[in-house]
Amino acid sequence: MNIYRQTSQSTVHLSEMRKIQVITLFPEMFEGVLNTSMMWKAQDQKLIEFKMVNLRDFGIGPRHQVDDTPYGGGDGMLLKPEPLFAAVESAKEYDKDAKVVLMTPRGERWKQSTAQNWSDSNNGYIFICGRYEGYDERILSVVDDQVSVGDYILTGGELPAMTVIDSIVRLIPGVLGGVTSAAIESFSDGETLEYPQYTKPAEFKDMSVPEVLLSGNHAAIDKWRQDNSFKAK
Repeated sequence: MNIYRQTSQSTVHLSEMRKIQVITLFPEMFEGVLNTSMMWKAQDQKLIEFKMVNLRDFGIGPRHQVDDTPYGGGDGMLLKPEPLFAAVESAKEYDKDAKVVLMTPRGERWKQSTAQNWSDSNNGYIFICGRYEGYDERILSVVDDQVSVGDYILTGGELPAMTVIDSIVRLIPGVLGGVTSAAIESFSDGETLEYPQYTKPAEFKDMSVPEVLLSGNHAAIDKWRQDNSFKAK
């Protein structure tokens, strides 16, 4: 399933696009997220191409089995190696140099600096979304990076993959509106949260915008913003 949205504009050839593929049992989960807002804009401007790889298509037998019980006993089911390897091989045929990323609680904690590095890279990415109680460990032999979005457990890797994809794609030049939008965001330096911001009206429910922001004194405004930025905990 390819959810790339076609447009009448054609400024970049498909072969020059950044490609992000997702191996998942639930490709429909991504449609709303990747076809709206900045993700839609990135596709519309031919900066990114998303492609869903349905793991069920590589399942075994008439029922397209993708999971089985773990050796050694225990509750739950594990994703089988055969469908996983076949899905990765299929994705590699589409983008042979793409990095394979496994979404897992055991992975490296995702950070803004990592998102920036991955966005700056010309690599494509293949995200594997786990399900059930996990996956056959042998899949790690074809995985380049393991990523975690936090110390908690979700039903599957789809939501974490959406989070990571969003954080990468929005940093691609041309996706965000302002030239300095990404540079002044929270965590852009690895540790600082963005300063408080205000918009019109200047007075609302007896709450006022700080006078310095209305002064037009850009040096004073810059100092106020620096002084009022927060350090991440």
